[in-house]
Amino acid sequence: MQLLFSIGFLDISWVDIIDIGLVSYLLYQLYKLMKGSVAIKIFLGFLSIYLSYLIVKAANMELLTEILGKFMSVGVIALLILFQQEIRKFLLIIGKTTAFRNDSLFRSFPWRKEQNERQVNVTPIVEAAKTMAGSHTGALIVFGKESEMKFYAESGDEIDAVISKRLLISIFNKYSPLHDGAVIICRNRIKAARCILPVSENENIPAAFGLRHRAAVGLTEAVEDTMVMVVSEETGQISLVKSGQLMHNLSLQELRARLNQYLSGDTDWADDKTVVEAKLEQI
Repeated sequence: MQLLFSIGFLDISWVDIIDIGLVSYLLYQLYKLMKGSVAIKIFLGFLSIYLSYLIVKAANMELLTEILGKFMSVGVIALLILFQQEIRKFLLIIGKTTAFRNDSLFRSFPWRKEQNERQVNVTPIVEAAKTMAGSHTGALIVFGKESEMKFYAESGDEIDAVISKRLLISIFNKYSPLHDGAVIICRNRIKAARCILPVSENENIPAAFGLRHRAAVGLTEAVEDTMVMVVSEETGQISLVKSGQLMHNLSLQELRARLNQYLSGDTDWADDKTVVEAKLEQI
């Protein structure tokens, strides 16, 4: 092992530098996942108990050491239970950084070309959004690209139908048994309706946003490749959510442009000044 430099009695090599860099990257990703959620408070509480355990152990307090030791012995299982959503999102991030993220190795296959040709026609979606916004009909529509949408589709009723304006309006009609929940669209098909989405625990989401907006933010935090369209039942305003970022009160032209941008693969909103992040409170 090649020695890089020494600090006192510590010998630092290239392997140590890489090790520190990887650990720093993992801690940074964990911080991003837990930032602004209840999970960070749970983590701090768990850390406080662990530090207390170290203190009482060093002070030879046998009773407290025994009690806290029993708790720490099941700490890994407790962490898996308490942070199951954050662990899942972390694993999704790791999986999406691999070479298989966009299925680039398989796009040249004939059956992959056939699938890529089946792109979503946004016209009936925009027209349905216009009608629902005018009548103040609440709507929640998810656009997905990954197979993990199947997990959320199974929480509702399978439809597997061609996208049409009348079908979307019928689903979200307040007298329809399918209106309470989300519609999931993959490629050019409506896969399911009445689907249950995870609600964001971000405490900085403005109070002006209701449960539909929180569910949209929650799903895009859990599955970053998705985009969610929300039509507000109270105001009739149309919003889009991507990666926890919310674009509010869109015009129909902006809605069409953003949907086409997402479906074409250009999903970087970082430099767009019209994006309103969910953490902002001025809305």
